[in-house]
Amino acid sequence: MKIRGFESLHADAGWRNISFLKITTDEGPVGWSEYNESYGSRGLSAVIAALGETLVGTDPRPVERISAMLYAQTRQAPGGMNAQAIAAIENALLDIKAKALGVPVYELFGGPVRDRFRLYWSHCGTYLVNRDHAKVIGEQPLRSLDDVEALGARVRERGFTALKCNMYRFDGPEPYVYMPGFARSAGDRPELNLSRETVRALRNQISAFQEGSGGRVDILVDLNFNFRTDGYMALARALDDLGLYWIEIDNYDPEGLAMIRRSVETPIASCESLYGRRQFRPFLERYSMDAAIIDVPWNGFSESLKIAAMCDAWEVNIAPHNFYGHLSTLMSAHLCATVPNFRIMEIDIDDVPWKDDLVTVPPRIENGELILPTGPGWGAEVNEDAVRAHPPQ
Repeated sequence: MKIRGFESLHADAGWRNISFLKITTDEGPVGWSEYNESYGSRGLSAVIAALGETLVGTDPRPVERISAMLYAQTRQAPGGMNAQAIAAIENALLDIKAKALGVPVYELFGGPVRDRFRLYWSHCGTYLVNRDHAKVIGEQPLRSLDDVEALGARVRERGFTALKCNMYRFDGPEPYVYMPGFARSAGDRPELNLSRETVRALRNQISAFQEGSGGRVDILVDLNFNFRTDGYMALARALDDLGLYWIEIDNYDPEGLAMIRRSVETPIASCESLYGRRQFRPFLERYSMDAAIIDVPWNGFSESLKIAAMCDAWEVNIAPHNFYGHLSTLMSAHLCATVPNFRIMEIDIDDVPWKDDLVTVPPRIENGELILPTGPGWGAEVNEDAVRAHPPQ
C-alpha cells in the first residue's frame, strides 16, 4: 500500500471553520483526521501539505516511524504548527491502518478500557452571548443572569451532569465574553489584571448556573490565558467556597501553576496548549495540576497516549481538549477508551445545525455520556458533499 496524495477540506461552522485532512492510498483505504486552523494556526494547511509531499509513494502503515521522521525533520522548530501538522498526518494514517485491518483505532492499542464516557457541555453559553452566533445555532442569546440560570436548567434537562463556562459580562452596553488573554474584545489590554468587578461577575454567573441546574450539574470554569499568576491565585481563592469541579488555567509556567494549586482547594486543570511529552514533563514533575488536558488534534493520537501514560505515572487523570467538530470528538473518544486514567471528556453542544451532516456517523450521546464508536478507523467518514455544501467563511 502506498500514499497517493493529501487534500485539505474546510467547512463553515458558523463562527469558525472545521478542517479535515484526507489521505488517499493506491489500494483504496482513505484516512481522515480533523485539525484546527481557525484559532491561532492560520496557514496550518500549507504546513501539512509541505510535510505530506515528502510521504507520497511511501507505505502509510508504519505510523510510528513516519511520525518520528517528521519530528526529526522539524526538530529545529518544534511545537506549534509543525507539531499540529505532524499530528494531523499521524491521525489520518492511523485511520488508514485501522481500516486496512478492519478494526477501530483503539484496537491497535490494546482495545477499550471503557465504552461510555462522562461528558461536560463545554463553552456553555459562550457562543450564545453573541447575537449572531446564537441566531446561527437557533437559540436565544444570553442577555442576563436570568438567561444563564435558564441555560443551567436546560443542561440538566438534557441529561448532562457537568458543564464548563467561560466568563461573561453583563455590565456593558452589550453582553460580552471576557477574554483579554486572547485580545478578543475592543479595549483589551495586555497587563491582564484582575478587578473586583470581574470577581463579582464570575461568582454571580456560577451561582446562576448552580441555581438553574438545581445543584445537580458539576460546574467547571475556564479562565483561559486571561490573568497572570497573582490574578489566577486571587480569583481561584475567591471561588473556593463554590464547590467547583475544577478551575481550568492556561499557564506556561509550571512552578507558578503549582503555587496556585497549593494555595486553593478547588482542583486545577491545565496543559491543553502544550505539545508533546517534553512540554508536559515539568508540569508533572512539579505537581502543577490535578487533571491534565490533552489535545489529540494538536499532539496526535500516539503522542497523546504517551502523554497519558506519563500522567498515569504521576497519578494524574486526563481529559481531552475537544471543542472542535465531530471527527475530533470521535478521535478523542478513542483516547478516552484506551487509557486507564480517564477523568471526563469535553464536547461542544451549542453548534451549527449542519454539524451532524459533516460526518457519516455522528457521535452518540446518552444521558450525558458518549457511546464508544465501533466502526473501523475512527468510526465515521467525512461527508465530502456536506463539507462542500458549507464552504469556509
